Amino acid sequence: MTGSPLDLAGIGIGPFNLSLAAQADAVGDLDARFFEREPAFDWHPGMMLPGVSLQTSFLKDLVTATNPTSPWSFMAYLVAQKRFYEFLNADFAEVPRREFARYLAWVAARLPSLRFGTAVREVTFAQDSFVLACDGPRAGGPVRARNLALGVGLRPAVPDFAAKLPEPQWFHASKAAFALDRTAGRRVAVVGGGQSGAEVVLDLLGRGRDAPARVDWISRRPNFLPLDATPFTNEVFTPHYVERFRDLPEPRRRAIVARQKLAGDGISAETLRALYRRLYALRHLEPEGPAVGLLPHRDVRDADATGGVPRLVMRNGFDGGIEVLRTEVVILATGYRYALPDCLAPIRHRLALDADGRPQPSADFAIRWDGPDHCRIFALNAGLTSHGIAEPQLSLMAWRSAVIVNALAGRPCFDLAQGPSPVAWSGPPERAWRVDASCAEE
Repeated sequence: MTGSPLDLAGIGIGPFNLSLAAQADAVGDLDARFFEREPAFDWHPGMMLPGVSLQTSFLKDLVTATNPTSPWSFMAYLVAQKRFYEFLNADFAEVPRREFARYLAWVAARLPSLRFGTAVREVTFAQDSFVLACDGPRAGGPVRARNLALGVGLRPAVPDFAAKLPEPQWFHASKAAFALDRTAGRRVAVVGGGQSGAEVVLDLLGRGRDAPARVDWISRRPNFLPLDATPFTNEVFTPHYVERFRDLPEPRRRAIVARQKLAGDGISAETLRALYRRLYALRHLEPEGPAVGLLPHRDVRDADATGGVPRLVMRNGFDGGIEVLRTEVVILATGYRYALPDCLAPIRHRLALDADGRPQPSADFAIRWDGPDHCRIFALNAGLTSHGIAEPQLSLMAWRSAVIVNALAGRPCFDLAQGPSPVAWSGPPERAWRVDASCAEE
């Protein structure tokens, strides 16, 4: 362990730390390095089903919102791939997720600060710096850094009832692309009424001769509900909203996040239309296709596999009844949960965590801990209740990365000033905005 410590060490290279690396690349005097155990960048490979689309504008890429001239923008990727005009002419209502994944991988293959195939085994703190013990062919000795960025992503959320089923009889939707082939000719239950559940169901119903015999789609929601992507709802995915949201007391922030579920986890209108049209074809034009059960307002309370056949016990929230569904394969489209990376175990007791075990990010995304103020731990995708519904989404990752880079550099490397918001989230009701005539003429 020699030389000066890094300004920043990033743990994990998903889209969020990749964005931070891309933004930091624009600051010449910032020494940052990012570590990932996987040999190369791969974004949710298990969910790259045919035809899936991004729910966020491609302009909300790694850098554009705060650094539009960066060489790491989605536009720069299209130009480098010689398909800028073809992409425009395709006029995608929603960008194919595979295209965006290839953009992310293109950036990841070119940024010099990334170290793939290097797992951070343990993080300790000594002599005013974090010490990272790494494994892998490129690991070398321990790495010292004055600051950390946690970007390991979320873990699949597996409900308790799944523990009562043998693992071959269930899998999480994060593995769908690798596991759906084993559903051919079988009875399948998909649990979860968000975008992932909808994509899995749509894929299963379009498999032709390899389709399941029956697909039952179960959701706790009262119906299969659309993503709220209307203009005023999208105002919550702006820095203005985050700044006002942070001023609220924690109980109010939690209540607001709960009410905004469909702003970030509804089903896209395009997917809903495709599903309904597929169901129409199966009901009226293709009677030889799989049978389908649409089961909204059901909460799976229990499961068993007596006799080798899984049974799901559900409460019907519509009529209050208890129902039992027999199936053969259970696919859990039950989302993801936040967890601190295991490598932080030696310093976990020094972190301030909330009742859910989440760290508590400040305005600049540095979390509270009992170490020196100039040695910070930045947490990406940990601030759902501190920064709002946009925190797990791609929408504000470029802005968040710029905030962190400014904090690291101790100066405004990126101009983060915002024009007036069209929505007055808080403050005197008579406060209004208007367009300055001189600016409008420009």
